[in-house]
Amino acid sequence: MENKEEDVKVGANKFSERQPLGTAAQGDKDYKEPPPAPLFEPGELKSWSFYRAGIAEFVATFLFLYITILTVMGVNRSSSKCSSVGIQGIAWSFGGMIFALVYCTAGISGGHINPAVTFGLFLARKLSLTRAVFYIIMQCLGAICGAGVVKGFEGNGRYELFKGGANFVNSGYTKGDGLGAEIVGTFVLVYTVFSATDAKRNARDSHVPILAPLPIGFAVFLVHLATIPITGTGINPARSLGAAIIYNRDHAWDDQWIFWVGPFIGAALAALYHQIVIRAIPFKARA
Repeated sequence: MENKEEDVKVGANKFSERQPLGTAAQGDKDYKEPPPAPLFEPGELKSWSFYRAGIAEFVATFLFLYITILTVMGVNRSSSKCSSVGIQGIAWSFGGMIFALVYCTAGISGGHINPAVTFGLFLARKLSLTRAVFYIIMQCLGAICGAGVVKGFEGNGRYELFKGGANFVNSGYTKGDGLGAEIVGTFVLVYTVFSATDAKRNARDSHVPILAPLPIGFAVFLVHLATIPITGTGINPARSLGAAIIYNRDHAWDDQWIFWVGPFIGAALAALYHQIVIRAIPFKARA
């Protein structure tokens, strides 16, 4: 908290990040329902904290794609799954990187690293539309750069042979199967994000903010275990877009809509479920 107070004094956080993962109150009596973020907050554009948060999202998504796609490449180039980390290793690389990156960037940008997470938090009015759009743009740019660096390391031949780590619906499954898997998988992720970062829960349990990145990363790991055989697991439109742009083959683009529509629907359902059912915020406001 001391560092944050110093940051405020020098004017770096004139527009503070909405609900960072590391924020907690001392007890239930200290909790106050935060007001919803304004739809448009043009003053953010004059604040360094706004651009700093966007840069943090870019770098985090870049590192996320770099580590995870390289892991996918390494598994695919092995002679057998047993001689590599296998599907479980891929799942761990995605979940572990989310854990590490959320931990690193939570106090700067909220640690979204995923347009679907940003969209869900925007629907819950945890951040402004201005910030949400900026985050999504920076996440997509970071993902494209991360996938591009992987291609540079692997070379065109190997990168295309192993399909660039791109997402598409695997044979034996329909597009409906893929869409459903992305909706449910993203629901699990975004619901976990809401639960792990709930300010009221943080007020009750002071240990939760420290552990918040852990359940989020673990949720990503579990969803990957379940859906890698179906779609390769997207649940993150930036991840799917970055790999598709660098790989740039028709079968990756044919299914690209699934990895945007599915995650956004799943995120919206998670936001509605948490805000209306779990927290009952509309009913409290009416009372």
